[in-house]
Amino acid sequence: MRRRDFVILLAGAMGGRPSAVRAQQKATPVIGWLIVFWASSNLDAIRDQIHQGLSETGFVEGQNIVSEYRWADGHYDRLPALAADLVSRKVDLIITIGGAPAALAAKNATSTIPIVFAGLGDPVGFGLVASLARPGGNLTGFSTLYVELAPKRLELLSEVKPQARVIALLVNPDNRGAESVIGVMREAARAKRVGLEILKASTDGQIEAAFAQLHFDGLVVGPDPFFTSRPKQLAALALRHSVPTIYQYREFAAAGGLISYGVDTAVLYRQAGIYVGKILNGAKPADLPVQQPTRFELIVNLKTAKALDLTVPRSILALADEVIE
Repeated sequence: MRRRDFVILLAGAMGGRPSAVRAQQKATPVIGWLIVFWASSNLDAIRDQIHQGLSETGFVEGQNIVSEYRWADGHYDRLPALAADLVSRKVDLIITIGGAPAALAAKNATSTIPIVFAGLGDPVGFGLVASLARPGGNLTGFSTLYVELAPKRLELLSEVKPQARVIALLVNPDNRGAESVIGVMREAARAKRVGLEILKASTDGQIEAAFAQLHFDGLVVGPDPFFTSRPKQLAALALRHSVPTIYQYREFAAAGGLISYGVDTAVLYRQAGIYVGKILNGAKPADLPVQQPTRFELIVNLKTAKALDLTVPRSILALADEVIE
């Protein structure tokens, strides 16, 4: 569904429903969606996967649940106001998409409305929950282990290009989790005896400038909603500058990226939908442990490897969940 069509369909969600309509739907649970990026290439799929999980718990959009959508279009500073707006509309639950910035904005806006975060790195470190097993409070959700998986991406990239002497890490300085990723990547680079260059970008122009530096032999794209919303741009730049690059999600490899390694997001978002349904059915977020992924995807794009004049080792191809040719 195109954004314009979706906005028309949900026009009431942005402007508020007429009071009479809202009164008729008083008994219908209202889910507030707080989204960092609308332009994410896989947002329609994310919504469908969450709805699939909801349907498994007895909830179907337009039948016995209603959604209020808010998105910040990548402006993190807009999230607090959007979260406050959802709270003012007395939604029954808030689901956040886009990592820690969205979850933190929702947490700061309410201590009573249940919140389910659909994927972020370190919920305990960010102060969102007391512990993974016993979240406490009104938040729970799903971790993507983005800090823990970063060294594995460097390892995979080193296997594809063993002659690499310097590998770069692209991070968004506006993301509070960037320093944690930098820390573990520095340790991983020392262990592999390669240099690590830190590149920072929070705008399209800065991404272009980062690739133009070309002081490195390979690139690891750090986990961040800003980057996740631009798989085609990042894949095209890597190919244009002949930089072997590894990414977090399958969408990057499908868009022409060399390799992706990360969480199976289809499973994650479906499970997030199940958690939302459980809470709407009476469960408390404090009693639902924060879930960590158990399934990861390795995707290799051989067409891109050929364009970069790279030979992907058989050991990696044997482990790949999908090979794009």
